[in-house]
Amino acid sequence: MIGLVVCAAVLLLTSVFGLVRAARGGRFRARPRDGAVRLSAAELGAELGDRATLVQFSTAVCGPCRPTRRLLADIAGTTPGTAHVEIDAEERLELVRRLGILRTPTVLVLDPAGQVVSRASGQPRRAEVLTALDRASGASGSSS
Repeated sequence: MIGLVVCAAVLLLTSVFGLVRAARGGRFRARPRDGAVRLSAAELGAELGDRATLVQFSTAVCGPCRPTRRLLADIAGTTPGTAHVEIDAEERLELVRRLGILRTPTVLVLDPAGQVVSRASGQPRRAEVLTALDRASGASGSSS
């Protein structure tokens, strides 16, 4: 009987964890410690966008990374002044550690100066990416 109770408790806890993770996955949020982080074109290996830059951290075995790449490339291609940079997390471990990247895909939104404005872990939705871009360009406009 105790084994059945333990099994049911484990199933319940893992279900709750999965639901919470699914609900939070792909949502952009600002972290206080990200505000002090600036990334340069040299660190990224590509030029920053005039409006914003979408930085995607990916790995070769990441399933959601491919659709995220397509989404971000499409948004960058249709949104003037926006750049998309994909970084292989396995090749850039020093940057991954510095930025606290814990899972792939992780998307950072940078303002025109390279400051991290927000981030999303997991596959983001188009509407959320566009909202984060608006915040990035608004944040840079209000600080000038």
